[in-house]
Amino acid sequence: MWCSGQVPLNERLYLDSLSRKTQTAATDSIKARANLELSQFWAYKDSLKSEKYLAQGKKLAGHSPYLKIIAQYYEAYFIVRTQQNKSEKMYRNVEMQLRAYPAKEANLFRAKAWYEYGIIQFKKDNYDVLTDIVFNKCIPLAQKAESNAFLGTSYLILANIFKNAGQFGKAESYCLKAIGYLKKEKASSGELISAYHTLAENYTQSGQNPKARVILDDIRGLLAPYPESEYLLDYYAAEGLYFTVGDQFKKALTNIEKGIVLSEKLKIPYKEQRLLLQKFYASYYIKDFEQARSVLEYLMTKPPMMKLSVNRLQLYHGMAITYKGLGKMTLAYDWLERYSKLSDSVAQGKLKTEVNALELKYKDTEKQKEINELKANNIQSALAAKNNRLINWLLGSISLILLIVAMFSFLYYRNNRKLLAQKELSYRQHLNELEQQQQLQYSQAMLEGEEQERRRLARDLHDGLGGMLAGAKINLSGQLENPRSDNQRENLQKIIGQLDNSVTELRRIAHNMMPENLLNFGLKTALKDLCETLITSSTKIEFLALEIDGPIPEQTQINIYRIVQEMLANAIRHANASKILLQCSRNGNMFFITQEDNGKGFELNSDHTENGIGLNNIRNRVGFLKGKIEIESTINEGTVINIELHVD
Repeated sequence: MWCSGQVPLNERLYLDSLSRKTQTAATDSIKARANLELSQFWAYKDSLKSEKYLAQGKKLAGHSPYLKIIAQYYEAYFIVRTQQNKSEKMYRNVEMQLRAYPAKEANLFRAKAWYEYGIIQFKKDNYDVLTDIVFNKCIPLAQKAESNAFLGTSYLILANIFKNAGQFGKAESYCLKAIGYLKKEKASSGELISAYHTLAENYTQSGQNPKARVILDDIRGLLAPYPESEYLLDYYAAEGLYFTVGDQFKKALTNIEKGIVLSEKLKIPYKEQRLLLQKFYASYYIKDFEQARSVLEYLMTKPPMMKLSVNRLQLYHGMAITYKGLGKMTLAYDWLERYSKLSDSVAQGKLKTEVNALELKYKDTEKQKEINELKANNIQSALAAKNNRLINWLLGSISLILLIVAMFSFLYYRNNRKLLAQKELSYRQHLNELEQQQQLQYSQAMLEGEEQERRRLARDLHDGLGGMLAGAKINLSGQLENPRSDNQRENLQKIIGQLDNSVTELRRIAHNMMPENLLNFGLKTALKDLCETLITSSTKIEFLALEIDGPIPEQTQINIYRIVQEMLANAIRHANASKILLQCSRNGNMFFITQEDNGKGFELNSDHTENGIGLNNIRNRVGFLKGKIEIESTINEGTVINIELHVD
């Protein structure tokens, strides 16, 4: 499936792979998906790059109604920071449009659209809405899509919700579920690392620091090959929390400073702010209240940090205790009052109640499904057993009388039937083998005869008629030395010019019949020259050759040349193509030819197409080389031809 929902830790390799697909993929559909994935990757890192890839992806997706909907999902992801309300509506619109498509990928994108919609609700402090969406939309749709990756993502967000609500036991359970699903998909994904970070922080906050240490050591081992990975920022934050809770404040500050330096280098502001919040706690506990206050004042100027109420609560409470530490009790009281207004104990209790109620509702629904399935299975089993008893009683009484006669009749009939079937099968196989062998011999003889006749005609034209035309030119050139009049000189020059054109045309015909470059310089040079001779102001041909210089029998090279020659001629003469991409490559004994054009296309199963001489010639040569040919053509959109040949 195209969307796994996870980015590998080796981001450079991941980006290079997608970038290659945007340039060399066989279809616009694959190129569109690669551009859209790149847009999502850069959305929070480089908005200009993200916007460029989004525009290209939307353009390439233009011919597919389904891909147009998928492109809307990526556009909503791109604009969410600047146009949150529009993004919110687009996610809902994408989910509703995708209901018309039953494919697994469509269900996966429906789950993703719900998830991103839920994240927007989370940013509005609607934790219960996000929880409801994950339980009742994301998880069921991810199960339909059979996506372990997105099931892992869904359980991970639940783990974070329960961790923030202080319910560490449930958070641990969902976190372990997330890790289990993510490991099935791809063990080196960034999402898996995030799940480990969440589990480590959950252990630390619930007073289980030894367990957190084990998880942190595992994370460090996974991230060791990637010293500038952005996932190291989460590691530094989790380990900073570990040291702070363990009263190792200087170690916490050292660790956090490493993360801050890396976040500045990678230009990821929100994760830098998260590390600075950890720096505040470590500074406070070593009684460096001035530094603690400075960090808090800086964080309160950052909109991403102040947007969530859970962050504001920490900052207000931090200012209250910091001013108390500085002995400024009036200011401490003011900040404590702000904290109290925001931290309504009833609202916090309501949050826990609603989240737990949604979880219970989800579990009850799942149990009810199991009960209904068991009831249905029991009813079906009971009916089946009753019917079986009745049928068995009726059949038993009849079968007892006819059993012996039926058995002997059946055995006799079956043996004779098998014998006749085996003879018939053997006879048909033999006929098919003979027919295939004769067809192959006929094709081989026809192709070899055709090439011999081409050689003979090319040689006769070049050596015979070409020599005669050259001689005539020489004789006429001699007459120019003593012309009777200027008029005669002018006429002789015109005739000599016509002879020059005739010789040039003769050489072109002879070259097409048997190109000397193929025999003298090899297949790659001959194909390149063929493309260049066909390029005009109205026809552009791009030729790519990958590792085709190895030894290939001469007759095989000629057949490959003729196949390509016929394909290019069809694209130019019949399809009126203005752009043609020809790619030839080799892998061992397999030779691959791919041609794409933007011509007028044709109907694959029409009588005119099936009986066309050019296409039949290509198929005969492909069959002679024991190859396969696949043609995809759409009226007014172009044609793609893929050919595989055995060249051993």
